[in-house]
Amino acid sequence: MVRFRRWQRGHLVAFGLLTLGLAGCLRNTGREPEEIRMVSGWYDPAGSNESTEALLNFDQLKHTAEQVRAARKPKDGIIPPKRTLLALSGGGMYGAYSAGVLVGMTDSGTRPNFDVVTGISTGALISVFAFLGSETDCELKQFYTTMTSDNIFTKRRTIPALLLNSFADNAPLAALIDKTVTIERLAAVAVEHKKGRRLYVGTTDLEARRSVIWDMGEIASRGTPEDRVLFNQILLASAAIPGFFPPVPITVQAAGRTSVERHVDGGVTLSLFFAPPYVSPEQRATLPKNWLYGSDMYIIVAGKIYSDPAQVKQRSFMIAGSAITTVLYAQTRGDLQRLFLSSMLTGMNYHLASIPLDFPAPISSTNFDPVEMTKLFNEGYRLARLGTTWRNTPPGLGAGEGPAFRTTTKLVDGPPRPGVVGSGELGGDKGGNIPPVPVAK
Repeated sequence: MVRFRRWQRGHLVAFGLLTLGLAGCLRNTGREPEEIRMVSGWYDPAGSNESTEALLNFDQLKHTAEQVRAARKPKDGIIPPKRTLLALSGGGMYGAYSAGVLVGMTDSGTRPNFDVVTGISTGALISVFAFLGSETDCELKQFYTTMTSDNIFTKRRTIPALLLNSFADNAPLAALIDKTVTIERLAAVAVEHKKGRRLYVGTTDLEARRSVIWDMGEIASRGTPEDRVLFNQILLASAAIPGFFPPVPITVQAAGRTSVERHVDGGVTLSLFFAPPYVSPEQRATLPKNWLYGSDMYIIVAGKIYSDPAQVKQRSFMIAGSAITTVLYAQTRGDLQRLFLSSMLTGMNYHLASIPLDFPAPISSTNFDPVEMTKLFNEGYRLARLGTTWRNTPPGLGAGEGPAFRTTTKLVDGPPRPGVVGSGELGGDKGGNIPPVPVAK
């Protein structure tokens, strides 16, 4: 009884704090929005110059990367067959931008038939369309320009939701996935899988706290009703934002035992990932180390690389939420740098697309507004048609993308840094995507 009372008191306090955090509106004692928009342009000339010269010689880093990539070139002059890989990140309704890029590539004649497609969260949903090719473009566009929040989830009341496993019910999304991934579409995935193409989706095992990568083509190839259920469960799980959507139970058998795993958003452990193309067993023994040289790695981030500055109210939940957002953006940049390293060591070409830094994207990624999603789709489409959506360097190698080094608090007002709406300091397009690289046909 004592333990129960302590538990009860603790939870009542937590519930009360949450209620205050959600309902209250405490006075903000930080900077005003206009000042926040300016602050990223403030810098210390002495600290910046010293750090640039001693620690962050971006030109040298890019030069070294090109040297390493060139070293992978076959010495005999025989270039291996070019492969194309596509990695799609999570990002909720920002997936409309990713969809626009793909359709824009189709209409510009620059979209390859990807050998490998990987997806996380909303990227997992897009990955099926991307894998099956441009024939699904009309459906992909409709999916990301007409869907509303009501098509994706239903919200629960705040206080009752605290006693449940999520603040929203994603049953509408489950029904939408079931309607989209038909038996015929699953068969089409299986056909492409047998050709040697690969489709992978990432989820997170909630209790094991690790990433799980699912071979969706292999699952589709078995062709049983149970495997179609599993296929759709994986897509639903990959997009199940923890706490916002409920975990998806997946039954597994191991060591003679049946167990139920609970899977959530793959973005919890990986924002995006790379998987190599399929190589038959008989080819693996003689596979040269530079077999991926000259291949193309395409990465589409459903979001910005640097988050927009925003005012944070003096409330614990707001402060914690802002910190989590900052961590997620940093994780994405780290994963993009990791993929750049992979491309460098294998000799692949690196193509990165993301929402331009100066594009006025909505704040919430879970508010599926057709008007805003159409704007995102059109921007992705426009840049892909122009060929200016791609950059060949990861975050951190562009001017102004490093941390702010300071030796004093007396700062100089300079050009805006990445993450500030209106920033165009990097040249190229206004998103800092330089230098634009031609997309392989």
